[in-house]
Amino acid sequence: MSAPIVTSLDELRRATQAWRRAGQRVGVVPTMGALHDGHLSLVRAAKAECDRVIVTLFVNPRQFNSAEDYDKYPRTELADAELLGPLGIDALFVPDGAQVYPPGHATTVSVSGITDTLEGAHRPGHFDGVATVVTMLFNMTQADRAYFGEKDWQQLQLVRRLVADLKLPVEIVGCPTVRADDGLAMSSRNQRLSVTARQQARALPEALLAAAAAIGSGANVDDVLTQTRETLAQNGIGPVEYIELRDSESLRPPRPCHPRRLLVAAWLDGVRLIDNVEVPPAN
Repeated sequence: MSAPIVTSLDELRRATQAWRRAGQRVGVVPTMGALHDGHLSLVRAAKAECDRVIVTLFVNPRQFNSAEDYDKYPRTELADAELLGPLGIDALFVPDGAQVYPPGHATTVSVSGITDTLEGAHRPGHFDGVATVVTMLFNMTQADRAYFGEKDWQQLQLVRRLVADLKLPVEIVGCPTVRADDGLAMSSRNQRLSVTARQQARALPEALLAAAAAIGSGANVDDVLTQTRETLAQNGIGPVEYIELRDSESLRPPRPCHPRRLLVAAWLDGVRLIDNVEVPPAN
């Protein structure tokens, strides 16, 4: 049995208004489809904490930096609905582009500071697209809680900042990265890796974890990052767009005794891979 697909915003709002009148807690899991176990872990977390759960599916054109990447993004709506069926969600909301960006749409949501670095520096405009569509999805679903994966760490911090700054009545829940058996962080884009590249890709999380352990043990950060770039290159992964140690919350240079995060973005087989891991704070 497939999850119930809702395409009309009016229909969704009738349902959410009834749920809210009944005092039920509504959770939402925003996605762009092509679902995998990482997405399903977010849905399970939402099901455990909420009375009603909505999964949204919208491939947002405004967060892509090239038309080619947008066109290549996998669209698997019916398969996604089948995958979600056993989890018992209340709605798979699949709005078309005209509902999200109707003619004359002229509003963009932008979060400064946290978006200026890392992904933001390499994908200009990407986070404006994310912030805009997330704000609209929160308004469309009227959810009490929203669930995001930690794999997209910078995106998670962006959404938290957005909600805090705009005083939006939704709690943001971050959920741990789900990894394949070889350690690679699950991503819809992984489907585009060749068999050979998929085997090479395991070197990315291995190198990242080794670097985090070395930094946590007190090794020189610059030396570790240089060695990690060399390790990735030796395994056919590159170019490396960035590998940086940052403050976990602000994504600025790390501060003493504050949580730290090691983040990476690199190319393999024409696919852009991102990942991050926690690093113990410096003394």
